[in-house]
Amino acid sequence: MQTPASEVVVTDVISAAKRIRGGQLTSVALVEACLGSIKANNPKLNAFGDVYAERALAEAAVLDLEASEGRLRGPLHGVPFGIKDLFHTAGLRTTRGSLTALDYVPTQDAPIIQRLKAAGGIVLGKTATTEFGWTGAGTSRVFGDGRTPWNTSLTSGGSSSGSAIATAAFMVPAALGSDGGGSVRIPSAFCGTFALKGSFGRISTWPWSATEMLSHAGPITRTVRDSALLFDVLSGPDALDHQALPAPTESYLARCDQPLPPLRVAYCPTLFETPVHPEIAAGVEAAVNTLARQLPIEVERLTLDWRDPLATFETLWVAGRGIAYGKTLGGRLGELDPGFASLMEKARQYDLADYLAASQQRAIFANQVHALFESYDLLLLPTLPILPFPAHLTGPEQGFEAADSGTPWARWTPFTYPFNLSGNPAASLPCAWSADELPIGLQVVGARHADAAVLQFCAAVEALLPWAQRIPPLLR
Repeated sequence: MQTPASEVVVTDVISAAKRIRGGQLTSVALVEACLGSIKANNPKLNAFGDVYAERALAEAAVLDLEASEGRLRGPLHGVPFGIKDLFHTAGLRTTRGSLTALDYVPTQDAPIIQRLKAAGGIVLGKTATTEFGWTGAGTSRVFGDGRTPWNTSLTSGGSSSGSAIATAAFMVPAALGSDGGGSVRIPSAFCGTFALKGSFGRISTWPWSATEMLSHAGPITRTVRDSALLFDVLSGPDALDHQALPAPTESYLARCDQPLPPLRVAYCPTLFETPVHPEIAAGVEAAVNTLARQLPIEVERLTLDWRDPLATFETLWVAGRGIAYGKTLGGRLGELDPGFASLMEKARQYDLADYLAASQQRAIFANQVHALFESYDLLLLPTLPILPFPAHLTGPEQGFEAADSGTPWARWTPFTYPFNLSGNPAASLPCAWSADELPIGLQVVGARHADAAVLQFCAAVEALLPWAQRIPPLLR
């Protein structure tokens, strides 16, 4: 028996897809429920830009007809998704969060969009991003400042701000994001969602980016298994991505259902001697202690002697993006986010020798990270050292000042960008909650190409410390 449209709850991807396949739910009813949630909550949170209501409902009706005839396109048949507005969508505006690109309409889908559609997923709308994905904050001149549904006065984080908000606030079952320095993990930590930045090249990216050596694509979900399913669907090589990895040799979703083997786990309460907010430190410590007692893992507390690769990251990020965009937008600085305009100006100070030196230093740092995983299976640490700050700001008001920097946001995200430099899989999951009911993120990092092991461990953590049943105050 089908659930009446008025009673449909926007749940997780796997449950929704199963109910559509079984005839208990229609895709049209689910899309209508998503649209209702967007209408009610988006004005307060700024998750979505363009929403394709009529187009999505028409596609849902076609998919419902196909399902009634036993014709299923794939495991996502009839499920709607939010799409970060950096991904190219054929025939649909892709603003990239910039006033300079409000009229840009791609003619070709990015590979990740092609695969989502081929599996039966519906593009419901484009979710907010900071300008060209340049910052870890949630500020935007195009969409409005992104806000976490746990406290609407505070930032969602970015740059996949809208995708994390939309998922956390039950506007969609899941959404797609991208991560060049923490951009799915930062907003997931602030919004209480799950996100895995897969191994570099795991999910194909296109078009070319000036920071292609740092860029990853992937989903933001409410559950680990939803993420695993989406990695099953979205992973694999594509001719458009010269850095894409071969197709996985196992199902990530199936791996999540296997018993966790004994693991050697390194736990670092901080990196680079960064001060960590006391509530985050306590929450992560308590979670790690629980995992050590109840999972078949041997946890060793470490203080790593890695040097902070911030200068390396900043050179690649600022020089790459600033010079590339400077060629086309140098005469339109007044239309740009002030921070992005500053980045373009600061890019002038770099030359080819600086860029090559940073490339070499990236390799040296990555060697250190990879060496760690010769002794340990996983690394645990906080996703971020801070709790969310006011939504209109680009960073906390004290403790992480960087007025002279082209990436000031990286000062308060020192635990995320290192693993873009090294290309390791790194997930963020909610492991605790502050006294003010703000989510606290635990980051789980694995060896290169060990995406399945990270997801399997995160699924075991979710079973012990579940979070998906928690409802943000805005929705209660």
